Amino acid sequence: MAGATLVVSLIMSGLTFWAVNTIQQDARLNDTRFGSDLGLLLAANVAPMISTDNREELARFSYSFYKSTSSVRYMLYADEDGEIFFGIPFSEAAVQNSLTIRRRMQLPENFAKNADLPMVRQHLSPAGEVTDVFVPLNYEHKHLGVLALGINPNPTVVASSHLTRDVTVAVFISIWAMVILGAVFNALIITKPIKELLLGVKNIAAGNFKQRIDLPKGGELGELILSFNEMGERLERYEAQNIEELTAEKAKLETLVSTIADGAILLNNDMQVVLVNPTARRFFGWEGKELAGGTVLEHLPKTVMLQLTRPLYEVATRDSEGLELRITMNEPTNRTVRILLTTVLDQYRENVKGIAITVQDITREVALNEAKSRFISNISHELRTPLFNIKSFIETLHEYGEDLHESERREFLETANHETDRLTRLVHDVLDLSRLESNRQDHFDDVDIIQPIEQTLRTHRLNAKDKKIELEQEIEPDLPPVFGNYDLLLQVFGNLLGNALKFTEAGGRVMIRAYKLPLIANNPDVVENIRIEVSDTGIGIGPEDQESIFDRFFRVENRVHTLEGTGLGLSIVKNIIDKHNSKVQVVSEIGTGTTFWFDLPVFQSEESR
Repeated sequence: MAGATLVVSLIMSGLTFWAVNTIQQDARLNDTRFGSDLGLLLAANVAPMISTDNREELARFSYSFYKSTSSVRYMLYADEDGEIFFGIPFSEAAVQNSLTIRRRMQLPENFAKNADLPMVRQHLSPAGEVTDVFVPLNYEHKHLGVLALGINPNPTVVASSHLTRDVTVAVFISIWAMVILGAVFNALIITKPIKELLLGVKNIAAGNFKQRIDLPKGGELGELILSFNEMGERLERYEAQNIEELTAEKAKLETLVSTIADGAILLNNDMQVVLVNPTARRFFGWEGKELAGGTVLEHLPKTVMLQLTRPLYEVATRDSEGLELRITMNEPTNRTVRILLTTVLDQYRENVKGIAITVQDITREVALNEAKSRFISNISHELRTPLFNIKSFIETLHEYGEDLHESERREFLETANHETDRLTRLVHDVLDLSRLESNRQDHFDDVDIIQPIEQTLRTHRLNAKDKKIELEQEIEPDLPPVFGNYDLLLQVFGNLLGNALKFTEAGGRVMIRAYKLPLIANNPDVVENIRIEVSDTGIGIGPEDQESIFDRFFRVENRVHTLEGTGLGLSIVKNIIDKHNSKVQVVSEIGTGTTFWFDLPVFQSEESR
């Protein structure tokens, strides 16, 4: 009804305004013709007067002409320079005083002075619409100036236009008054029952099956209300019969889900949470949080939400019936979880009814895998050196034993025996390799620092000879024993010396130094220390890598050359030196060489303490 009324009112308004516009256009055309003819007539009569400069006769004639018609609003005469010398209702002679006022006529840009026909235009002034007529004053082929006339519009046409407009407005208001009255009637008779019916449907949808509508029944609307009440009665009886059974089944399901060790979440087709067990709440920090409203993605931690959004929609659109993801969460707790997404289909396995999410905490599994990887890396790194050394010395004895002196063979066998002992200790302690990063306490005692240094030099001398590298030592004589662990220090020297040989080219030099640090004067609390340095003339380490070389699996060689390595050696060195309550330092320059150094405290016996 409102739409039809709007269409009718728009059509009526359009027709009315079209009529008003047509009338106004015709009136403008008539005013234009009238003004043009009137201007030509007046110009022909006054041109002789202006040519003879008969201003008195011009004024008399013009005033008589102005009084004889109500159509002329103003008359202005201007000379060829555009200065107004006479006008009605304005005249220069009437306003002259001690301050002479001069006015000029601003002619339109497209006005031609030598044209025979007048120029006509229309404009809207505060007193109404005016038709301006500009007539060139020509007499005997001489241009004398311009006559400007202001013509009032036809009052009959204006009154007709106003009447048409007023009638249109009245009709428009009348139509909409009828519409409003009809809307009020519709609200009282039709809308109220429909609102009651809509409220009843919402209550039924919310589970209130006792909802009834008590309104006068009649016609099709009455039949609809009657059918609604019958539906409510049937649903109420059905609810009474099945609510207890449904409640029991739901309780069983919730109990079963809550006892599962893994997190379980059930979503509907709109990604909203239907069911969630306590384990899943604990995983995602949902304890005591209401999950109603919004999708499950709005409640998930940000790291999980970013990785789970796309897989969830893939499963929901059946691009995939199941997906498995591994996600590391930083909130609410640091843990790694495995998330399984499975579609829930209807009984015909055609339509998706929801999505089941299973969340498994695999933090310990990941930690065990990482520990296993670290364990294997450490074992391979620690066992490789003694095995290689034993094999090298045995092969040398086997192939060149007859060419060696007895002392050399004994030295080779002694070195192989030392490496065998070391390998045996490593095998015995294979399950305790993680002690370097654990709280296990190692046995520390007095250690003659020269012994692990010389054993390391003997072990690597053959390798240095093969690579044509000078392997030297500078040991200060009569060094006191240090407080440390012999096997751990042997690992440190082996790793540092092995790295130095690996990163030094033929013709280079590797040096091990050991010397006492001078004590600080007048400070009895400072313990005497032995400084150990391992320096080489190798490729060097860049400043950007010097802080990272002690990290596990970090290999500088990835950036500067193609030598292989596990990246564990310097990490082991750092852990061992840390256990000795010291710190390993490095000084290096690309192309010049590298020096690693650390300090060890001098051993103090119980008596000296």
